[in-house]
Amino acid sequence: MILDLSWIGLQIDFVLFGIAISNFFGMPLDVLLCTVMFVLACASLLIGYPVAFTLPGISVIFAGLGFAMGIFDFSILGGISQRIYGTMTNVVMMAVPLFVFMGVMLERSQIAEDLLESMGKLMGRIRGGLGISVTIVGALLAASTGIVGATVVIMGLMALPTMLNRGYSPAVATGGIAAAGTLGQIIPPSIVLVLLGDQLSSAWQASQLAQGNFSPTPLSVGDLFAGALIPGLGLVLLYILYQSLTAIFLPNSCPAVMDEEEKIDLKPVLAAFLPPIILVVAVLGSILAGIATPTEAAALGAVGAILMAGYKNDKSKPLPVMVAGISIVILIFLGMVFDLRMGRQTIAVMDYIAFGISIPLMIAMIWGIADSFMRIYRNKVIHEVMQMTAKISSMIFIIMVGAALFTLIFLGFNGDFYITEFLSNLPGGRLGAFLLVMVVMFALGFFLDFIQIVFVVVPIVAPVLFLMDINPIWLGVMMAMNLQTSFLTPPFGYALFYLRGVAPEDKVKTTDIYRGVLPFILIQVVALIILYNFEGLVTWLPAVIFGTGL
Repeated sequence: MILDLSWIGLQIDFVLFGIAISNFFGMPLDVLLCTVMFVLACASLLIGYPVAFTLPGISVIFAGLGFAMGIFDFSILGGISQRIYGTMTNVVMMAVPLFVFMGVMLERSQIAEDLLESMGKLMGRIRGGLGISVTIVGALLAASTGIVGATVVIMGLMALPTMLNRGYSPAVATGGIAAAGTLGQIIPPSIVLVLLGDQLSSAWQASQLAQGNFSPTPLSVGDLFAGALIPGLGLVLLYILYQSLTAIFLPNSCPAVMDEEEKIDLKPVLAAFLPPIILVVAVLGSILAGIATPTEAAALGAVGAILMAGYKNDKSKPLPVMVAGISIVILIFLGMVFDLRMGRQTIAVMDYIAFGISIPLMIAMIWGIADSFMRIYRNKVIHEVMQMTAKISSMIFIIMVGAALFTLIFLGFNGDFYITEFLSNLPGGRLGAFLLVMVVMFALGFFLDFIQIVFVVVPIVAPVLFLMDINPIWLGVMMAMNLQTSFLTPPFGYALFYLRGVAPEDKVKTTDIYRGVLPFILIQVVALIILYNFEGLVTWLPAVIFGTGL
């Protein structure tokens, strides 16, 4: 009884304290608490506290304060178990570890190194050719890994010493490498787009239900992949155009690295260049053609990476790899043309024949994959790949769990209502709200990783923007390119820190890196302006391929 009275007295003290604070700041208590919670979470992350503990820790503390002050219903926390279960059973999110595996496998098996060397030989006789090669290889690696840090470090270690030794200006060399490394944000298939697509899909469904649309057109990761394809490739072309103009007007800053008399053997060039292109086209093409979901395409990419790494580790025995690759292609074709399900009541004769053909093909495919796997196992490659995949994937999913709790408690304080009111009343209406969100995400990109921004900011602001009649595919691509620009912008851009870490200090100054990326930042800004004014560059391809009329 005494304990109950003590608790009641303590709760009264908390309520009175809350009222006093509310009166002091001149705003409702729930507005104050959710604002302080968001600011404190961002500040803790900026200081360097682990995001996996910061988000849930701050969320629980503020939930307790809100409950003590009588403005938070603790029963809301009962929904966190359902959110975690939904996250872990989300079929789309299963693509994340598979895409990570594919990218890390291509990196650890030195396929990227062969690709850059071959492209350098192919374009080495052209002024600025090595810089253009870096952009093309960076785009391919971006489509394979989708991780900014990995691509920048790989390109910095492999290409930068060669470019400097061959007479490239430090600014031109580092600018091209940093810019190429950030292409993983926008070129599909990309982990960034997978995570962003999942969060935008949930926000899109919530906004449509709030407007009374109980059967909204679903938003998929495939829609976002299709929407980002033209802007991503367009950005690569703008990079190459700038590098070509630099070679014309500043020839001494990017000289040719090979003599014109030196002959080029196309066979090794094609051997290194074609497999990664085929892999990327197969993964992305299977999604855009509707043959596979993003998760199934990611599995195809992981298997393709194993086969490529197996061939790279032992080129003397190409037969198992070739047999497995051909078998996969034929199996995909059979799956497209015939119905191979055997549990049906009536089965056509041709379906039986196709099913019979698929059995030896499956055996041949398993044989080739197993042989490739044993090769990379004996060379200890698979050990590093599995460890890196587990680390990156577990980091992503634990952040998702923490962010789910943070978002749930933020909504429990009616944060979504106040965010809607704030953005809706901004001067400029739709444009003002959109610009504010983009500026905030750009600033956060200086200090936070894209995973944290996607899971913390997007669920809060995206539903509000959707209520203003903003296309979700267009918004996702604009966000991805905005973050890409942020990671490239001095003095805090992520890509610059990664490159500074691998660049030789005696040959490259930090100011060289800053000067080198400035033209690419300008290109990014121009690209954002173009996409803002010509929304069809993003929405046209999803409408043509998937018939998406969002």
